[in-house]
Amino acid sequence: MKKIYVIFCIIFVTIFLTNCKQISNQVLIDNGKNLIKINVEIADDNKGRMYGLMFRGNLDENSGMLFVFDDEDNQTFWMKNTLIPLDIIFISKDMKIVDIKSATPCKEDPCSLYMSSKPAKYVLEVNGNFTIKNNIKIDDKIILNQ
Repeated sequence: MKKIYVIFCIIFVTIFLTNCKQISNQVLIDNGKNLIKINVEIADDNKGRMYGLMFRGNLDENSGMLFVFDDEDNQTFWMKNTLIPLDIIFISKDMKIVDIKSATPCKEDPCSLYMSSKPAKYVLEVNGNFTIKNNIKIDDKIILNQ
């Protein structure tokens, strides 16, 4: 039974990783003092947004996932099947940070929900405490660099 579970996990992760756009895009965050560069994977369709960073055991420093939504709206995230703590950065359509949430892995149902306090068109997930370490705050500007 354990072998079947391991095989299932390997197949699932392989399928997931091939469906995530691994384009070498960067997001730059202007915190007023520095430009912080983050290499991002793009999640711009329902499947990519649904799986996000699930089942990842780690995330490289200065890496993350950029979620792109069709409309600017209050966005809600959860940490179901997410194994690492994340900072969730909510970004408006005019490329300003409107909210930041610190999220911890969900260990049992029901999982906590992390909802933006203002409408967001983009959401950037990075390692937990990344925003504190890099002095990133609400109203900082975002630059998409492709």
